[in-house]
Amino acid sequence: MNSKKNPLKELARFGQSPWYDNVSRALLQSGALRRMIEEDGLRGITSNPTIFEKAISSGEGYEQSLLDCARRGETAPAKVFEKLATDDIRQACDFLKPVHEETKGEDGFVSIEVSPELARDTEASVAEARRLSRTIGRPNLMVKIPATREGIPAIERLIADGVSVNVTLIFSNDRYGEVMEAYLAGLEKRSREGLDISRVSSVASFFVSRIDTAVDKEINALMSRKPTGDGAEFKGLLGKTAIANAKMAYERFKETFQADRFKALEAKGARAQRPLWASTGTKNPAYGDVYYVEALIGSGTVNTIPPATWDAFRDHGRLAMTVEEGLGSARDHLAKIGEAGISLAKVTEKLEEEGVKAFADSYHTLLATISARLKSVAAA
Repeated sequence: MNSKKNPLKELARFGQSPWYDNVSRALLQSGALRRMIEEDGLRGITSNPTIFEKAISSGEGYEQSLLDCARRGETAPAKVFEKLATDDIRQACDFLKPVHEETKGEDGFVSIEVSPELARDTEASVAEARRLSRTIGRPNLMVKIPATREGIPAIERLIADGVSVNVTLIFSNDRYGEVMEAYLAGLEKRSREGLDISRVSSVASFFVSRIDTAVDKEINALMSRKPTGDGAEFKGLLGKTAIANAKMAYERFKETFQADRFKALEAKGARAQRPLWASTGTKNPAYGDVYYVEALIGSGTVNTIPPATWDAFRDHGRLAMTVEEGLGSARDHLAKIGEAGISLAKVTEKLEEEGVKAFADSYHTLLATISARLKSVAAA
């Protein structure tokens, strides 16, 4: 019998919750999800259109549902997708209900995203989030709202309504400040109305590896403009910006949720809005396959981990309380990036725009996939 401790399960000792950045009908029906909850300490699930597109295009587990839709004459791809997705999310919520209950509502959440086409529409985002919450009807559901300018007021209104929110696509610390303000303002409004704030939860999904991909590209451009053999001062900046940015976010999280304003809400049952590290799969193999997981372990945090990284961390992840290590070095690094002429504000603004577009593109690909699959099962 292998007595080696599972690093994923051990994250709980450090106050971090490992969530899985993937969902599919095969995962739900094969027993794999149940095993991950029991053996790996899985405590939540996140999804997005790209994840669903991969699952549905594989066909595994969806044939009968697609055939049923075709027989009923339900051929609008968006409607069919919502039916498939809400069924999967509802079932995932049921699997994670024991985790939700054991942690007294702290964990066990499953996230579903509002249509990416609504990222710039506050009113439509609020309406769809409310509708999805009612349709799925599970206390451990989180609805994902992007942290766009239009998304910020939607977050405040949904929290005030009692809808738990996973705020996605956060890149900059300035925008993160707005996200935390929206959460607190929503709780305060709900409290003023005499409503229960103990059952409303939120996470703030701070995207990590994409920042290094973008900044490293600019650093490499700086190096290429140097004479041969020069540019070593820039090389030392590669692969450090994303983690430094996340460490600064964690510092802001602690400042906000240890302040008197939140303490007053906490006395009424409110929960802190935990930072969630997203996009933690390593895009540059030079940095190691668990680089962004090992570097951001800390109390009161969540890491939503993609499948390959999940398996890698289970196999050889190293555990330490790392998120607050080297804060001085993180600040120095961000200063050096600015001195080199790289504007992190411009980088993160562009990443937000690209993120919104990428999710919308994935959604359109998903609808095309569903349309093709409907025709295929109908013909068969």
